[in-house]
Amino acid sequence: MGVEIQVDDLTKSFGKQVIWRDVSLTVPAGEICVMLGPSGTGKSVFLKALIGLLKPDKGSIVIEGTDIATCSEKDLYEIRKLFGVLFQDGAMFGSMNLYDNVAFPLREHTRKSESDIRNIVMEKMDLVGLVGAEDKLPGEISGGMRKRAGLARALVLDPEIVLFDEPDSGLDPVRTAFLNQLIVDLNAQIDATFLIVTHDINTARTVPDNIGLLYHKHLAMFGPREMLLSSEEPVVRQFLNAQRIGPIGMSEEKDAGDLAAEEGQELPPLPPIPLQLDPSNGIPRRSQREPGGWCREHGVTPPPGSFEGQFASVASSP
Repeated sequence: MGVEIQVDDLTKSFGKQVIWRDVSLTVPAGEICVMLGPSGTGKSVFLKALIGLLKPDKGSIVIEGTDIATCSEKDLYEIRKLFGVLFQDGAMFGSMNLYDNVAFPLREHTRKSESDIRNIVMEKMDLVGLVGAEDKLPGEISGGMRKRAGLARALVLDPEIVLFDEPDSGLDPVRTAFLNQLIVDLNAQIDATFLIVTHDINTARTVPDNIGLLYHKHLAMFGPREMLLSSEEPVVRQFLNAQRIGPIGMSEEKDAGDLAAEEGQELPPLPPIPLQLDPSNGIPRRSQREPGGWCREHGVTPPPGSFEGQFASVASSP
């Protein structure tokens, strides 16, 4: 069972450069969340703050009753045992085969026997579909396989929180689709709290239970997937639908001249909200919401064509 992460009034700067300020959100236990934002908005910095690698200037990050922004190194060490992290490039040790890479946290942080370690490593490699590749070196496998090996290593200590730092980075669309399915299947199996930093809009539209958007040094919005995908808020609408019209420009913000030139232009319609990706076995995850449920509960009419398929009538019913 995953644990909740409660972030309140978080601010981080490097010197005079403010990365983000006054960020507050609650990552619900056991749910999949995605954090989005233009390049350079501090998404990876946010992940590093969550695991205590960077100290915020102010604010709190409370996990299991401990504020990791102010706790002792001893308490931080214990809280970090709740985490597993998948880094952008997998962060494999090049001189170790995949088996030893995945076994590394167990050998470093536990006193388990090699027999127990082998059972755990092979279980996690089976989860990510890498049984049979354990003797290969990271340089001998594809980028997608390295990501899966990194994920297996992130899972060996049975974390209650798993952080994914741009897991789709460097992957083609097909392998990104396979990785997304793997993430959903893993959440269904281990019921941990997942937080994914990504630029992939298809991932954001189909995988998570909740979406957040960092923009212009603040958290523009965080909430259920359907809330953001039906939002008319300019930044959220522009980013989640990959549109040129809106406040975001090539250098994060458009200048006054660019914004003035767009005045009067008709915004493209919101695209349909897709069905959320189901686990491979077809059984909904514990945290998975009924398609259209948030929209109905809040009196929001979803864009035409939303939830096409077996649930279309459910989404549009009063």
